[in-house]
Amino acid sequence: MGKEIRTKEVKEMFEAILTLESEEECFAFFEDVCTVNELLTLAQRFEVAKMLTEGHTYLEVAEETGASTATISRVNRSLNYGGGSGYEIVFDRMKKDR
Repeated sequence: MGKEIRTKEVKEMFEAILTLESEEECFAFFEDVCTVNELLTLAQRFEVAKMLTEGHTYLEVAEETGASTATISRVNRSLNYGGGSGYEIVFDRMKKDR
């Protein structure tokens, strides 16, 4: 199986993220923690997940996001067969906030 993510260090980082109170604080923190490419990759995966849950095809997602079919497939697998509940939680809350 893969590496365990529920480590003390990851827990502490999540606790730190939960203290952020604004979009500007998020930008400041993630600019410090991630490289530009890492952050853009995370954002791309998030957009892929959003588009897939909205019913877009792989081709539409690839054209809109620039993601590879491997990335789209990996995100789709997460949404449909493993985990995916994190995406659901966030998307549901974002809908309620609108």
